[in-house]
Amino acid sequence: MTDQDVQAVEAVQAAIDGELRLLDPEVRARPDLVLELLDPEFTEIGASGRRWDAVSILSVTGDGSVSAQSPVEVSEMSATVLAPGIVHLTYCADNQGRRARRSSVWRLTESGWRMYFHQGTLVP
Repeated sequence: MTDQDVQAVEAVQAAIDGELRLLDPEVRARPDLVLELLDPEFTEIGASGRRWDAVSILSVTGDGSVSAQSPVEVSEMSATVLAPGIVHLTYCADNQGRRARRSSVWRLTESGWRMYFHQGTLVP
């Protein structure tokens, strides 16, 4: 395995680990932990069609509405390195019967891997 292959595997794993951390109810309930994982330029287009940024996401996740009793189930996780320091993830998420296809772009920053962009699309 070349150095480039090793770096790609490490990048994919870092993005997957970060994504799963953001889906963890205990992390989502703590704004400080969420901010560690979101890029300062983070944007999201939610399953509702609403556009979010880090501040608006924190207003929802930090309001006590995230329940540890409702973990998100993830399936079909796939990752692609788009360029050095940029990873694209896609997967399906099921949160209490609400299914969505999700797509995230992670980028490597001076402080580690951070989610730069996220989009969710509801599926029947």
